[in-house]
Amino acid sequence: MANAIEAVVVSGMCARAQTFWIIAACTIALAPACVSAEEGFDTEHIFGFMIGTDVGNPGEREFQSQTTGRFGKGGGTYRAIGQEVEIEVVPLPNFRIELGGIATLHDITGVPDIDDRRQFNFQGASLDLRYRLLDREHAPFGLTVGAELHGNRIDETSGAKGRMYGTDFTLAFDRELVPNFVIGALNLIYQPEWARFEVAGLSEKSSTIGAAFAGLVRVRPDVLLGGEMRYFRQYEGIGLGEFSGQALFVGPTAYFQLSEKSRLTLSWSMQAWGRPAGSAANLDLVNFERHQARLVFGVNF
Repeated sequence: MANAIEAVVVSGMCARAQTFWIIAACTIALAPACVSAEEGFDTEHIFGFMIGTDVGNPGEREFQSQTTGRFGKGGGTYRAIGQEVEIEVVPLPNFRIELGGIATLHDITGVPDIDDRRQFNFQGASLDLRYRLLDREHAPFGLTVGAELHGNRIDETSGAKGRMYGTDFTLAFDRELVPNFVIGALNLIYQPEWARFEVAGLSEKSSTIGAAFAGLVRVRPDVLLGGEMRYFRQYEGIGLGEFSGQALFVGPTAYFQLSEKSRLTLSWSMQAWGRPAGSAANLDLVNFERHQARLVFGVNF
């Protein structure tokens, strides 16, 4: 019986991976052949769940739409889809500012420790600041420090109302492993969070640390294909207090330069391994989701 269940799970994961690559292949086939890439890489937007060290040139302005889906918990039905719109500007060399607002759709039924709800709400706003310390064109690797501050009125996991504040600190590295052909990136992550829920009046503090690696290959002048691997550990308290759980996500990423001013990134990750504190489970579906997907469209103006 266990073997049969495992076979079904593996079959489902393979089907999702096959669907992702079919979409990517169709996009490659339909992408305009007239688009040509510059020498080297611009890593500012080519990754799905990670960031690169490039921050754009002074005076650049961009509009970006980012759709993120998170699916599957430890039972019942769990779907959370966030739609974020962002404006990015580069006022100074090596410094980028991004302002964003996000709305979230929750569809939750029968998930342990999470109330059932089906709702669509404005979630909150964010401010993302990035400063490039090293340019890989003049150094062995690129290095950028990023801080994304966000304030929310809706909890992104449960959909419960309250006040949520947090910051995502990221130290990003990248390097061309094969010039103009293969790019690799590493992110080191620290995410302290504070929340106070409206109904229960309870306050919670948590923190997450993680490391993520990505590799992309240029398969056409305007197309990059590869994957991302991300490992997270979650704790109670903002100072990495009591251990709560851990998870490893892996999945493919595809980047398309649609035109001189527009781009599209597709990324999907599944939880390949995880474990909540005090459990022998092979996945942590208490603190993390089973699947995560992201679609990002951006245009310069």
